[in-house]
Amino acid sequence: MTTAPTTIARTRRTAGLALAAAAALLLSACAGTAAPAASAGPAATEASHLTVTDAWVKAGDEAMSAAFGELENAGPEPITVVSAETDLAGRVELHETVENETGEMVMREKDGGFVIPAGGSLSLAPGGSHLMLMELAGPILAGEEYEFTLTFADGSSTTFTAPAKDYAGANENYEGGDMDGMDLGDAGHGSGH
Repeated sequence: MTTAPTTIARTRRTAGLALAAAAALLLSACAGTAAPAASAGPAATEASHLTVTDAWVKAGDEAMSAAFGELENAGPEPITVVSAETDLAGRVELHETVENETGEMVMREKDGGFVIPAGGSLSLAPGGSHLMLMELAGPILAGEEYEFTLTFADGSSTTFTAPAKDYAGANENYEGGDMDGMDLGDAGHGSGH
């Protein structure tokens, strides 16, 4: 009878070691499958899908100006530009053209930002959507290049440069007719910017 308890003890010990080995193997297998997912790289950001082409900014020495270009989204989902900045201006707003109650086309700040559809584009153009540069730090000189940064809804950002061009346009109207005490007609910010 002394052999039976020893055999049972050895069997339990062997079973315990086998269970521990199986658990270790299982854990290493799990770790092995998780590693490739972790090494797949960071998720694509909205900025990684956006290309800015044909960018330009209106030259001048007025209180305000505007920047334009083509925003192209190569990604599978819509992306949203929520803000912009440049050293040229103390403030940059995203503006759109809308029809007011009287049927007149007016410019105003774009609520929710600029949305660029998946695989599509958005034109920033005189008389349409644009980056409104306010509180200019100094004159914008034709032929010079200026840097802009766009920030997206996911917190990513991208930078692009835009040459300054001379451009004359007619006066445009803004909702409210006055922006922070500045007469926009006198500032020379026309519908063509």
